[in-house]
Amino acid sequence: MRLRFTLLLTALVAACGTPQEQCIRTATRELRTLDRLIAETEANLARGYTYEEHEIMRHEWTRCDDWVRGTPVRMCFEPVWDTVRRPVAIDPEAETRKLEGLQARRKALGRQADAAIAACRARYPETQ
Repeated sequence: MRLRFTLLLTALVAACGTPQEQCIRTATRELRTLDRLIAETEANLARGYTYEEHEIMRHEWTRCDDWVRGTPVRMCFEPVWDTVRRPVAIDPEAETRKLEGLQARRKALGRQADAAIAACRARYPETQ
């Protein structure tokens, strides 16, 4: 039993990545966020519109008390929240300026990330 627990724990820790991988993942977190935003902005420009998410409330019948054998079931009309995506027009000029700003920021962060990755590799060398 103890051996199984140790093996499971070792597998979980290994799944999180090596110290070098963790260091690189931390150093490039903002870069990945910028990449996602750039891709989203490029898709908006290609489509000509973006999506906005709104939450709407609807009601549905649900059981509102614990059921005990022999007692009647009581139902309640409870609120339920759903997220709905709606297309929204964009200003292509503003979206282009936003994209250019994101790309400039990504270029500057890319240089910093390269240095941070090199530092991670020096600090946590991989042994083969």
